[in-house]
Amino acid sequence: MTHGSLTDFTHPRHADAGTASEPRRVALIGSTGSIGTQGLDVIARSPERFRAVALAGGANTALLAEQAVRFAVEAVGAASGTPEQLRAALADAAARLDLPDPRPHVVTGPAAATEIAAWSGADTVLNGITGSIGLRPTLAALAAGHRLALANKESLIVGGALVKAAAAPGQLVPVDSEHSALAQALRGGTAEEVRRLVLTASGGPFRGWSAERLRDVTPAQALAHPTWDMGRVVTTNSASLVNKALEVVEAHLLFDVPLERIDVVVHPQSVVHSLVEFTDGSTLAQASPPDMRLPIALGIGWPERVPGAAPGCDWTQAATWTFEPLDGEAFPAVALAKEAAGASATHMAVFNAANEVAVDAFHDGVIRFDRILETVRVVLGEYRSEDVLAAAGQDPDALTVEAVLAAEAWARRAARECW
Repeated sequence: MTHGSLTDFTHPRHADAGTASEPRRVALIGSTGSIGTQGLDVIARSPERFRAVALAGGANTALLAEQAVRFAVEAVGAASGTPEQLRAALADAAARLDLPDPRPHVVTGPAAATEIAAWSGADTVLNGITGSIGLRPTLAALAAGHRLALANKESLIVGGALVKAAAAPGQLVPVDSEHSALAQALRGGTAEEVRRLVLTASGGPFRGWSAERLRDVTPAQALAHPTWDMGRVVTTNSASLVNKALEVVEAHLLFDVPLERIDVVVHPQSVVHSLVEFTDGSTLAQASPPDMRLPIALGIGWPERVPGAAPGCDWTQAATWTFEPLDGEAFPAVALAKEAAGASATHMAVFNAANEVAVDAFHDGVIRFDRILETVRVVLGEYRSEDVLAAAGQDPDALTVEAVLAAEAWARRAARECW
C-alpha cells in the first residue's frame, strides 16, 4: 500500500458525513437490485444513522416507486420510461401502500443514475449497479464530494486511473465482502508491514471440476451458486471465477498492492472473506457468516461499525473451515486478468466487455461454458490499444471515459465475431 491508496483507513470522517445526531444521507444507485435492496434494509434497521434520500433503479419501475414511497426520498431516477410514467408509478405505489406520495425530483433515461449519484442532498452514495455502466455514476459521486460505498467493482476495474485520480483519500470505501474484509484487516498494521493480500473464493458450484468436465455445464448449473444469491452475470462470473479475477484487480487498485502480491485461495464455507499477511508472518482474517448487509453497513457507515448489521458467527457450535489452492488450469480467469491489468489502461475494459458478451451468449445457448474465458482470451490477444483508440478518435495516452467506452465497444464487436 502507498500514499496513493484509494482507501485511507486512518482518514477522519468526511465533514459532510452524518454524526450521531444527524443521519447520513444516502443515495442508492441500483436500488432495486440485490445490493440496493439489502442496503435499504440496513438503512431501515438503523434510522438513527442513515436516511435514504435518493434512489436510482433499472427496469423494475414498480419496485423503485414502492421504495421511493416507503422511504419518502427526495429524488428518484429510472433508466427507462418517461418522467410522467415514473410519477404515475409513484402515485400508484402511494395509493397501494396507503402512504403519502413524496413527490420527489424525477429523472429518467440513460443518465438518470449519474444524476442521482451527484444529488446535492446526499453525502454518501452506495453504487450497487452491475457492469461498467456504473462508471459514470461512480465518477459523478466522487466529483460531487460524496463518500462512495462501491459495490460496482466494474467501474473501478475499467476506469482504474480515472477513478483513482477522482477519489480523495478516504472518499471511496469498498463494499465487496472480500475488499471490506481486507480494509478491516489492514487496520492491523502499517502499509510497509503488508506482505500480501489473500482473497478467498467459495469455488462456486464447480469447485473440484476438471477443465474437461466444465465443457458440459448448463446455464442452470452455472446459476446454482452454493452460497450467495446474486444476479445472472455476477453468479455466472462466480462460477467461472471471473468475479474473483475482477476482485484481484480491484484489490490492486484499491490498496496499491502489486498484482504479484495478491493471491486467491478457495474457501468453500465463505466465512473467512479475505486475509492480510504481514511481513512478520502474522495473518489477519476477517470472518462472518455470508451476509452482504455487514459490508454494506460498514461501507455507508465507514469508519464506524453499525451494531446489529448482520448476525455474527455462532462460536457455541462446532465448525470446520477449509482452504484449498486455486486450480488455475480449470479456472484460468485470475491469471488472465492479472496479465490484462498489466498490459494497458484499457485492457481490463476489454476483458470485462468481452466477458459480458460471452456470458450472454452462453445463456442464449450459443457457446459452451468453457468458451466464455476462451472468448475473453482471444479478444485480449487481438486488442491493440493504440490502434483501436486512435481509430475511435481517442488519444491512446490519455485515459478518458470515452476511451474506455471505445475499448468496450470494440471488445463487444470482437467477441461476437468469435462464434
